[in-house]
Amino acid sequence: MASQAREKFATQVNSEILATVRNLAQSEGRQLQTLVDEALADLIEKRKQGKPRANVMAAYQASHEKFGSLYKKLAE
Repeated sequence: MASQAREKFATQVNSEILATVRNLAQSEGRQLQTLVDEALADLIEKRKQGKPRANVMAAYQASHEKFGSLYKKLAE
């Protein structure tokens, strides 16, 4: 991610959370923006995991169309 373009944005954060993150950055010898990047990337990955990947769903649909009646019989 380090080589990607950066963009500024402004937001508001709970003051206790911000103070904790600033202290964490300082104790780790890292920049605040690095921790924000990491936190946002973790959030994105976490949300992606809650949804099946498109190629997995496509394979499931194709399998169900082809073998749906067999799946029904097996379930009985």
